Amino acid sequence: MADVDHVGWAGRSAVRVVPPARPRKLAKVPFVELADGRLQGVVSSGSDIERVYVSSITSGTHAYHCSTNNNRPCGGLRGTPCKHLEALADEAIVQYGIDQVARYVRADVAEDATSGAELLAGLDARHEPTPAAVVFSRFLRHLSYLEVPGTTTPSPELHWFPATGAGR
Repeated sequence: MADVDHVGWAGRSAVRVVPPARPRKLAKVPFVELADGRLQGVVSSGSDIERVYVSSITSGTHAYHCSTNNNRPCGGLRGTPCKHLEALADEAIVQYGIDQVARYVRADVAEDATSGAELLAGLDARHEPTPAAVVFSRFLRHLSYLEVPGTTTPSPELHWFPATGAGR
């Protein structure tokens, strides 16, 4: 009887993995998440391979910000969201679907909306600086998972990933 209870607990403790709405290409936007009350992520620079931008849109207030990972403001922020924010919104829609992204940021979008530009158009947005360090450090932590050697034994760094087949 104890074994049955343990199996039930183990099954309930696994986190369900939700597959992306569509496969994403990671070169332009390697990291996107709906977390900390924001749509946030890292967007590669179009002009400098060594530069990335940390972009975010706050849920509810629709405050947006974009800066380099060392907090230099994006030159494209001129009273409207920049191309990095549009790329972030595009990839969030690919990752999570337009309905989930719009619901998370509390945006009114047209029923037939499919792009980041349409999502941004549905925002009552204003620029509000936010620090890039938290989002960038989360991105770096996710990158570090790529260097964890493959193993079949439990790994404390990845304890929150479900066991094979648990998300089916």
